[in-house]
Amino acid sequence: MLDHGKTKVLTHKIAYLMSEKNVKPWDILAITFTNKAANEMKERVEKLIGDVTKDMWIGTFHSICVRILRKYIDRLGFSSSFVIFDTTDQRSLIKQILKGQELDDKIFTDKSVQYEISNAKNDMLEPAAYSLKANGDFRKEKIGEIYKIYQKRLQENNAIDFDDIINFVIKIMMENPDVLEYYSEKFKYVLVDEYQDTNKAQFTLVTLLASKYGNITVVGDNDQGIYSFRGADISNILNFEKDFPGTEIIKLEQNYRCTGSILNAANSVIKNNETKYEKKLWTKNEVGELPEVFRSEDEYGEANFVVKKIISLKSTEYYKNSDFAILYRTNSQSRVLEQVLVREQIPYKVIGGLKFFERKEIKDALAYLRLIQNTNDNLSLSRIINEPKRGVGNTSLANIEEIAINEGISMYDVIKRAD
Repeated sequence: MLDHGKTKVLTHKIAYLMSEKNVKPWDILAITFTNKAANEMKERVEKLIGDVTKDMWIGTFHSICVRILRKYIDRLGFSSSFVIFDTTDQRSLIKQILKGQELDDKIFTDKSVQYEISNAKNDMLEPAAYSLKANGDFRKEKIGEIYKIYQKRLQENNAIDFDDIINFVIKIMMENPDVLEYYSEKFKYVLVDEYQDTNKAQFTLVTLLASKYGNITVVGDNDQGIYSFRGADISNILNFEKDFPGTEIIKLEQNYRCTGSILNAANSVIKNNETKYEKKLWTKNEVGELPEVFRSEDEYGEANFVVKKIISLKSTEYYKNSDFAILYRTNSQSRVLEQVLVREQIPYKVIGGLKFFERKEIKDALAYLRLIQNTNDNLSLSRIINEPKRGVGNTSLANIEEIAINEGISMYDVIKRAD
């Protein structure tokens, strides 16, 4: 796969700044969306200009912000040994809160409440602002109350959740001018990958970091902005010229990966988008076969079409089962595909499934380590207090939790004085 895309723009910009402009590696901040992309960027930069990335900040929005929080989170009343709750931890905590609120669990599920709180944080709404915005909506007002308790419980556990990471850095910088001055001075050049996927908090963070020197380079594709359901705001890239006056726009219209037929189809689709950045994708590659579109009545028709295509190609082109991969968008789609593959006696393997860190035994081991690091982590203690079995029942655990809440101390401290 040729490297002539968006990532090359950033890696070559970094190389240019250092080799031609004598910029120091520690003056550069490069932000990506995944750890894989960050590692790939480091490797490419090292191939261009040698082993300099150890002095450079290259990472995801969240990994960069965690580094800052470890140093300054005490400004918000947390200890630097804070833990980060994942989605499972968040829902466990929300379940505990819902139990005490006596709410209808069909209207207020832990999943729906967690989703609502996450969206609020993506929009940078703290509990009071969220409740104000509810404006008489009973469900949202109740979620606002849960959100407030949830944040209080997090702090009691010396914990933050994934959505707090960026928001807390913004809060620290806006409330502490010395911290903002330090990082806006430190990072004289800010580079951001996949800018079309940024949300309000990420945009605010980037704006703060680039506030002193205004040297910001972003790459993105306004026609790939498909993540609004998880908080991405396409207006961040569409309004970039307004937010950062003096911007120069460079379009990357040549495609090195696709055939001409695929690009023609893509151009036909994106020309209907409402956008201020028009572009015409083109390639020197062969025209290639026309894309094939199949419209099914339901998921069974879709699965039958896919499996029949596999059977046909195996018989006419002599492919093996191992030559095929079926991609689907959500895990729920695999069930019907698996049924049809079993019916046709085609062996298969589902890739993915339960992630390593979501397995029970791994989460139990991590809970022990987290409790060792942070004895205020009531959620981790609740998870492992009876793993392995120690005869601690739900009633005892509920009593410990009630005392901890009433006295404003950790469950660990309650247990320590059990005598």
